[in-house]
Amino acid sequence: MTVQGFFSAKANTASRAYAMPRIAVIGRGFSGMMMAIALMKTVRFPFYLQLFDPNSTVSGGQALASGRSSEILNSRVRDLSVSAGDPDDFNQWLSGNAPFRSAVPAAIPGFLQIFVPKSIFSDYVYQRFSEAFASRRDVTVQVSSQMVFGLRRIRGERFMVESDGAANAPFDMVVLATGYGVTDQDEPASDLASIPTTVRARRLVSRPHTILLGSGLRVVDRLLQMRDNGYMGQITIVSRRGFLPQSHTRNNADPVFPADEMPDQLSGIVRFIRSACQAAEADGQNWQSIMNGFRRHARSLWRSLPASQKQQFNRHLRALYDSHRNRLPEALHVRLMQELAEGNTLLRRGHLIRRTPTGLVLRPAGRQDIEQLYADDVIDCRCQAPNLNAPLLRSLIDAGLAVPDELGLGLAVEATGALEVNGHTTGALFAIGPLGLGSLPDIDLVPEIVTQAYAAAESMAERFHPQCKAV
Repeated sequence: MTVQGFFSAKANTASRAYAMPRIAVIGRGFSGMMMAIALMKTVRFPFYLQLFDPNSTVSGGQALASGRSSEILNSRVRDLSVSAGDPDDFNQWLSGNAPFRSAVPAAIPGFLQIFVPKSIFSDYVYQRFSEAFASRRDVTVQVSSQMVFGLRRIRGERFMVESDGAANAPFDMVVLATGYGVTDQDEPASDLASIPTTVRARRLVSRPHTILLGSGLRVVDRLLQMRDNGYMGQITIVSRRGFLPQSHTRNNADPVFPADEMPDQLSGIVRFIRSACQAAEADGQNWQSIMNGFRRHARSLWRSLPASQKQQFNRHLRALYDSHRNRLPEALHVRLMQELAEGNTLLRRGHLIRRTPTGLVLRPAGRQDIEQLYADDVIDCRCQAPNLNAPLLRSLIDAGLAVPDELGLGLAVEATGALEVNGHTTGALFAIGPLGLGSLPDIDLVPEIVTQAYAAAESMAERFHPQCKAV
């Protein structure tokens, strides 16, 4: 589908597009949609934008997908604006949404401190995209439901996007917004007919049992959805480290952080943060404020750490850190704790050895022996690092246009998302959002993605028209 604004016919679009800078955004999850919004609100000259994604509809990625009314985002409204320089934009949008305003008692002021369902945030993002698009009659947008499997440089700084559809004209700039791999959480339950007779007989007299793999927000989402849908069976969460998401505070937790100089070694940084959290609790504040404040220092600290300490953090501390930064709204955390306290849900620490037709084989933490866990269903809710051997990323790495970050979590990028190779950026290639998680801590969170998208858009505007300032 190709359109130019919301006002012109499709005719003549292709012929006009070639006179404009051509930008490709690969992925239409939140990172891709945010990049499109930032481009249309920042780049003040005509351009051609093509959005690639094999999904026939805009999915919203992990941030927006499966927007059931029961799925609550784990960030407050105050942190979810997609408008640069206007942190109150989402709050104002909610205040103007009559059905939402009538259904939810307003906090003071407005809705800034509340948590909303993914479906509401999804509506907001799509409306802001539509409004930005409608205001740009000089921008041509094409949405392509094509699988992109390669990218190669041609004629200097132009790129050919290789997809399974018709051949594409060269692009002046390409943005990777593919997020990070997530296993299929909607994997169907095992077919009862394929289960051995002894196991089928066991199920006739046993309580239904489901295993959820993972320990992050997706696990809690799935757990609570199952309970809301009436599932009364046993649920076992299997996690390698066993750190479940911590709780947000009931009220606002403004970022605070000690003014003292932080150590430059990982072990010292950990002790510093732990001490700051303890001091805050002793003074009647909360550790969440300290963690919110620490996020403002995380990127510069990460850059300063040697590769060996980054690897140490990834092996031993990342799961603990993620459980404290990706927090649950208090009400959902209370439900989770109640599930665990009553024994309806069990948390098992251990290493998954393999899946079986009747459940899985687990090596419990701290033991060398293995254990068979029987279950009617095993649902994988783990977030995976991007597959660097996927054809698209492999084509970039093999061509020297990108390199893996030091931890192999994704691609090496600078703050704007520009791909970084041997200390230099490739200029016209960007990776927005979770693809850069190994280089930029917290770049998988909405506020950081928004900031990065606008920075990338400003960089693109300067590259195409250095005499013009992006506004």
